[in-house]
This record gives sequence, C-alpha cells and structure tokens, in this order.
Amino acid sequence: MKRTMLGLGLALTVGMSTAAPNAMAVDLVGRAVLPAATFSPGPTSGQFITTANGQPVPFVNSQPVQGFSGVLFGPRFGTFLVMVDNGFGSKTNSADALLRFYSVKADFLTRFGGSGQVLPVALDTGKTLDTFSAESTVQLNDQGLKAGFSTIADQTTYYASSTIAVDPNIKSNRWLTGADFDLESLRKANDGSYWFGEEFGPFLLHVSASGQLLDPPFSLPNFLGLGTLPLVQSPSNPFLGTNTPNLPNSKGFEGMAITPDGSKLYAMLEGPLTTDTNRNRLLINEFDIGTKTFTGRVFYYRMENTVESGQAIGDLTAINNHEFLVIERDNFQGDPNNPAVTNPARFKKVYKIDIDQLDSQGFAQKELVADLLNINDPDSLGGNGTTNGIFTFPFVTIEDVLPIDRETILVINDNNYPFSSGRTPGQADNNEFVLIKLDKPLQLDPRLRKR
Repeated sequence: MKRTMLGLGLALTVGMSTAAPNAMAVDLVGRAVLPAATFSPGPTSGQFITTANGQPVPFVNSQPVQGFSGVLFGPRFGTFLVMVDNGFGSKTNSADALLRFYSVKADFLTRFGGSGQVLPVALDTGKTLDTFSAESTVQLNDQGLKAGFSTIADQTTYYASSTIAVDPNIKSNRWLTGADFDLESLRKANDGSYWFGEEFGPFLLHVSASGQLLDPPFSLPNFLGLGTLPLVQSPSNPFLGTNTPNLPNSKGFEGMAITPDGSKLYAMLEGPLTTDTNRNRLLINEFDIGTKTFTGRVFYYRMENTVESGQAIGDLTAINNHEFLVIERDNFQGDPNNPAVTNPARFKKVYKIDIDQLDSQGFAQKELVADLLNINDPDSLGGNGTTNGIFTFPFVTIEDVLPIDRETILVINDNNYPFSSGRTPGQADNNEFVLIKLDKPLQLDPRLRKR
C-alpha cells in the first residue's frame, strides 16, 4: 500500500490494481460531477441555439455553468477556478453567453468516501455556497474600452439580423460575451491579474483580478513567415479587414501554460496555419509577461494525426520550466465499450513534452502519460463510466489538465452544454472532474501548486 498526500488536502491510498492491464497503468483515484443543467444568475442565454439532448432553451435569466476550458487552483485546498469558453460553440450563436470563470470545490469520491459533488465556493475565502452567485463568479468586461472594436455591449440588438435587444446589463456594464472573444485557456499572473488564450484572433487577453480588460488584445506575429500575412489571423478576427486568413476558425490559442516563476506564457495553437505544409505541426509561442510581447521563440508539437482527420489538442500545462502536459484528442465521443454508441471515441490521451529536447525537425520530445480511454478503476469510483474495471473519459472535447502532485493529475471535460453526449447517448454531458494516479512521477515544480 502506498499513501500519497495530494496538494488539495486529500489523502489517497492506492493499492495494486486488479483491473485489466493498462499500458500506462494509470488509476482512477477520485471523481466528482457537476450536473449538466447547472446555472448561475445572468441575462437570458441560449436564445440563438436549438434544443439538444432534451435540454429546453432559452435559459431564462440564467447562464449555464459549463464548457470548462481552463482550470487553476482556487483559494483553498480542494477548490479550483474553472473558466467557461465562448458559450455555445461559435461566434454566431453566443452573443448572449457571458465570458466568466467560477470558483468551485470538488468533493471527490475516493476509496475513503466523499460526496462526488462539485459545489460553488466564494472566490476570496473558498467558503462553500448554496448556489452559484456573484460571490463565486468573475465576469469579464471592457469598461476601459480596450478591445479596439465594437463589442456586443455597443449594439442595440445581439445581431444585425436579430430583433432581440441586447440585455441592458450587458450594455451598462460592458460585459464581454462569446461573440466578442472565444476564451480557451486561463493563467494567473504574479500580480493577481489573469491572462487568457483566445481563438477568434487568436489573441492573448489580459484582465484585472475583477475581470476588466487591461490592455488591447495581443496579436500573434507570423514568426515563421508561413505565407505573406504578417500576423496569424482567423476568419473571426475583428481586425482581419480584406486580408485572407491564415488560420481556420476555432484553431487559436487552445492551450496556454505559465512558467513556475510566472514570467513567461507558452501559448499553443489548436491547429496548423493554412499556409503550413506540415499538417500535424502545432506552434507553441513564448510570451514575456513583463514586457507584454511575444519573444519570437517558437516550438513545435507533433500531433499523432492531422487536423483534417479531426485531431486537436485540448490543453497545455507546465510541469516545470521546460516540461508540459498536453491533452490530444480526436473528434469522436462515446464509450467504445457501449454497444449503443455507433461511432465511439478512439483517441483521448495526455502527453508530456520537453521543449529542451528537440528532434532533427525541431519537434519537442513527446511521451505518453495517460490513455484516457483506458484508466484502471480498482476502487469502483467511475459509476457508469466503468466497464469491467476500466474507466473511460470518452468526451469529444477534454480541455483541462492540472498537476495536483508528482503522481496525480486532474482532468476535466468541456461538456459543450447542451450539445455533447459522450457519456450517455441522448443525454447532455455533465462536467466531470477526475483524479488520475500516474505510473511514473512528474518532475513537478512545487511553485506551480500555487497557480
């Protein structure tokens, strides 16, 4: 028996697994679930989507607490900050979805007990709350007029073709929405401010601790000179003008890591540039927080398959100054052990990369850490996610990984509420938080446990 103290104040004892052999011998040691239909107060949302998986729309006077695309440690052990993405998946349907992040507590079900629930907590103290509220929420805004373009708060109706008036609270508070930016990654700086990786630009965004945009969006220069465009720009970039974009939609800064000392960000594109002939090469760009500039250092990540096959990454998280965890996944969903699933998930994995170890083509060394479709469940914690002792995490988008200690990582799905149904066909996915014990310790810098 081996006893491990997790950085979230939770003691786990992990014994020898009796489950079917797993190539990486990783174990499920904790699981907590936030129900799909969880809401927080706010303007009516979901007015530009249709009913999916039995979830009625719109969501009157509320915002779904869903679509987690970033996770940080929270104010107390066992608490986390979780960031929603742009809302409902595109610029054209998310104008009424607010850009927010929440403070939550995961009371993991482990072999020692636990409720298996995810609960709202106060941002400043970590105190458990009965419901999501302003105490547990940071709402992004542009009260300082830094965006540089007309946001939804400047409009009369949400879209030119719409007759639905923009909620007065969005206008008066200049709240930012999923039609303004598509947030995909989140990091906290030494001064308490936050940095976001964004996909529409792609941009890096800098906001205060209270959520106010502090600087104009930071655009990414085309450092490799792939094509003639001086910047990397997607079709949704508000400054594109008559330029031809060189990055597809939804392929911007999906993952972003911060160094242990808080001095650098490493922002990773989800897809290759359209002008890059190497179709499984993703670019990682270094950004200096002190000078607020991209340094020009670019690292390469090699995907197992090309973006055209549906391959993508979900997150990039630092282990130390030169090693990072990357989630890589296909575009399928559903448990391959479930006969009701006709086109199941095939590829959901966590890799470790080392930017100090490059191959002859400049790609970072890559090592498999965990196969998320093949997780031993020796303590039967996985509920309906476990079949014959093997737990699967078969969601289409898995966008959060956080090292808890040298042997344990937290992984969370992006449930794309109400659209994804990877756990049970026809049912909207919950937000699942799982703790995975690795078979090989990480060289984790202890400073990252505070980030």
